[in-house]
Amino acid sequence: MSIILNIETATKNCSVSIAENGNIIAIKELNNGNYSHAEVLHPFIVDVLKEASLTSKEIDAVAVSKGPGSYTGLRIGVSAAKGLCFAFDKPLISIDTLTSLSHAVSIDSGFIIPMIDARRMEVYGAVYNNHNQQVRDIKAEIIDKNSYAKYLDLDKVYFLGDGSQKCKSIITHKNAVFVDDTYPSAKEMAQLSFVKYQKSDIENVAYFEPFYLKDFIVIPEKKKKPTF
Repeated sequence: MSIILNIETATKNCSVSIAENGNIIAIKELNNGNYSHAEVLHPFIVDVLKEASLTSKEIDAVAVSKGPGSYTGLRIGVSAAKGLCFAFDKPLISIDTLTSLSHAVSIDSGFIIPMIDARRMEVYGAVYNNHNQQVRDIKAEIIDKNSYAKYLDLDKVYFLGDGSQKCKSIITHKNAVFVDDTYPSAKEMAQLSFVKYQKSDIENVAYFEPFYLKDFIVIPEKKKKPTF
């Protein structure tokens, strides 16, 4: 038996779950359009442990969504996960955010393209087949009318995530299907983290870093002209 705490903070959805052998026994999440992870993540962890009648010492591992996604969101989630692993000597499992998101739908044929908003018309995206197997690497890419034409010409393509919503008016191919209200969640992490736990596929807690895909760039504020 394995009890795993799953933490997802890569997007505006702050999500925490407890799973036993890959089955959810407690989950709490908030997606209010804001990055509220700093305020709600730790209370959510306390809440799901309480709902599952467990203490931090009783979990077998901590799984965290590793990215790509929001720089700040990923830092908060990974820092919390590492803190728990250090404090209670638990293994750390990392879950690819886009792979987890791809499991939010089930299809018989075609392709699944989970997208995370990377601002303006750029997204973090990858391509999966109907068995959730990755068939194209993760990329940061600017979307235009010809994006993913290779896959759209072959079969139905299901676009997921907050990055997909801004593409509706640009990708108008007849095979494009946009699935609303999908986002990375600790719900989809449960089975993935269980599989990794069984294989002892864990991270070095001291050296693990999120997968940002792009460097974080701080844009300095413009200096205001003095007024006299």
